[in-house]
Formats: sequence, C-alpha cells, structure tokens
Amino acid sequence: MDVRLTAEQRQLREAAAELADELGPGSVADLDDASRVARLEKAVDGTGFRSLRSDGASGVEVAIVAEEFARGLVDVPLLGPVLVDDLARRIGREPSAAPEISSVDLTGSLAGVAESPVELGELSEEDAGRWHALALTATTADIIGAARGTLTLATEYAKMREQYGATIGSYQAVGHLLAESRALIEGCVSVSRHAAWAVDELPLVEAVEAGRVAKIYCARSALAVCETSIQVHGGIGNTWECLAHVYLRRVLAATETWPVKLEELTIGLS
Repeated sequence: MDVRLTAEQRQLREAAAELADELGPGSVADLDDASRVARLEKAVDGTGFRSLRSDGASGVEVAIVAEEFARGLVDVPLLGPVLVDDLARRIGREPSAAPEISSVDLTGSLAGVAESPVELGELSEEDAGRWHALALTATTADIIGAARGTLTLATEYAKMREQYGATIGSYQAVGHLLAESRALIEGCVSVSRHAAWAVDELPLVEAVEAGRVAKIYCARSALAVCETSIQVHGGIGNTWECLAHVYLRRVLAATETWPVKLEELTIGLS
C-alpha cells in the first residue's frame, strides 16, 4: 500500500476543503442560517461528491471528502447519499428512501443514513460486506475530520486567549495537551487510510476487519481530542456558543453509527 495521495486525490481534498471553509458554519448561530445552508447544498450538489462511487472513486477518495467535510462541520448530507450511491451501483437501481433518524449531531451529517437497508439482502455476501466496509470507513473519516476541526479550534483559541499576561498556548501544560491531540490524530489518519484502501483492495474479511479496527481506534482518540478542546477553552468550552460541543456531537453520532465493540476484533487493541 502506498499511503501517499496522488495528485488527483490531493486536488479532491483541496476542493472539498475549500468548499467546507467557504460555506461551512463558522459559529453555532450559523447553523440556523438558511441562506448559507441553501448555498452549501447547491454547491455540494453541483460537485458530484455524493456520486463518488458510481463515478469510480475509491474508498480512499470517499474518506478524503468525508474528512474535510467533517473538519469544516459541513451541515448538509454527504455520508447517506454516498452510501446510497454505492448501494445503487451494486443493485443496479435506486434504493428506497431511508427514514429520518434522530441524532445528537447538530450538523445533520447522518441524514439519509440507513445502517441496514433492506436492499442489502439482495446483494451477495461479497458486495454487502464491501458496502459495510465503506460505511465503516466513511464514518471513521467523519470522526477524524471532526477531531481535526476541534483541535484547530482549540489551537487558535490558545494563541489568542491570555492569562497572567501571556497567551495560554505558551504554557507548557496547554501545549502538551494540544501536542498529544495532534499525535492522536496522526495515528488515526494512518489507520483510517489503510482501512479506506482496504475497502477495494483487500479480501473481504480483511477489509471489514481493517474498518472495524480503524473505527474503534479513531473513535476513542477523537473523543479524547474533543475533551481536550473543551478543556483548553476553559469555561467558554462548556457554553452553547462554543463550537467545541458541535464537534463533540458529530464525533459521538458517527461513533454510534455502525458501532464497533472490542469483542468483534480478531486482533488485540489496547
């Protein structure tokens, strides 16, 4: 496996990041900005990101877009449509609409997601398993993106917030917390990139196992990063106005969609 992104994949990441930075919510209040959401929906719909699989995209490319969207808290559906697109490609027709699910996530990132669509029963074991591996990979990428976003939020706050005449980021304790979070995210990127590659390249059993390992590892790490972000923000981190809780909600929602338990793994994971 070559972990380096190709030129085309880097361009895809840049396009997704640019869209997320331009039209994603910059504050909790922005989540209620219908005009912004409408522009975002139109932009996402026009990019073709939701039909990546039927356009021949790999699991890695789906994960790239999902990660950048979560980093920017993009609050229109992506994961649901992408998985519906992949399912439609496998069954040769459009699947039935998924029912709306309630979620603690305020960005609606899981809108349209169906964990066990009835059409899975029409697929071969191979195709159904590949679809499941993609679902694990896509939600893992969403988790990592949210962790990256909340770490950036905390880092920027630490550069600006002053206590006792110095920015709090200059204090060793805060700096170590942020550095540890960065190390956790780097580990997540490695394990998730392997899982995304495995969706299309490894035998089915290994692809699903890679997805499960990545999901449980990244969920644990991202939760720690989100908690660190709230801690670095201090008192304001526990308020509604701080975006840190929106990132945390997104991580929790993605973690509990196709959740993975340690008992499901065939390898040790401490």
